[in-house]
Amino acid sequence: MPTSSLEGRKLLASIHDVGPRFADEVDRLLDRLSRHLGGPRLAMLVVPDHWNEAPLSRDPAFQRRLRDWAADGVEMFVHGWSHRDDMRHAGAIDGFRARHMTAGEGEFLGLGHAEALARMTAAKKLVEDVTGTPATGFIAPAWLYGTGALSALSEAGFAMAEDHMKVWDPRSGAILSRGPVITWASRSRARIASSIGFAALARHALKPLRHVRVAVHPGDAGVPSLLASIDATLAALMHGRTVGRYAGLHPHAATRRVMGNSDS
Repeated sequence: MPTSSLEGRKLLASIHDVGPRFADEVDRLLDRLSRHLGGPRLAMLVVPDHWNEAPLSRDPAFQRRLRDWAADGVEMFVHGWSHRDDMRHAGAIDGFRARHMTAGEGEFLGLGHAEALARMTAAKKLVEDVTGTPATGFIAPAWLYGTGALSALSEAGFAMAEDHMKVWDPRSGAILSRGPVITWASRSRARIASSIGFAALARHALKPLRHVRVAVHPGDAGVPSLLASIDATLAALMHGRTVGRYAGLHPHAATRRVMGNSDS
């Protein structure tokens, strides 16, 4: 893994699965992370219609909250459309990833190019219309991309994408940051324990990296041991490090306000 001097080291934090379905959990996580980061200096990954049961388009109150957060400087990523994987995966590798790396939520793992592009395009338009800001990028649910999703990313107009191990520019293929994202899992006792163990190791092992990414999910908000691990991880990583923005990884990432600009 590449290392750097202490100068310029950044922490990039994000809240996943942001939408009306998890409004209370997002509030709690935002408050918690903001105490470590000195404010809402993070990214939100917005799901337009979580499991096709919580449409953002029909919730004007949550839309206003998203727009307010964006106005406060929160970066907005498109995080799929439904976050639900309805595909059958014939290949052994994708079948394993779908079964073991997520609980039926790898929406973009099995989609073909046309369907992936259609969902990306619709989700990007909705998120940008609601927030009044350009989407910083796209992050697939569960960080899982199939070949169709990977080929559709640049055509959909995204300047940035992320998976478990890197952040990259889909248009040029340039790698913008390397290193595993630190995240937590709340689906079972075994996953809780393993994610706490990985975080304890990673918050020390990854310290030399120039950029370290931390991601939390709504399920974390209800597990005290995960919240304690999140607190310990953020506190450790903030020593000798400042809070960064994903847009800062790429000089061409969209940061300009649109549609109801910042002068209003």
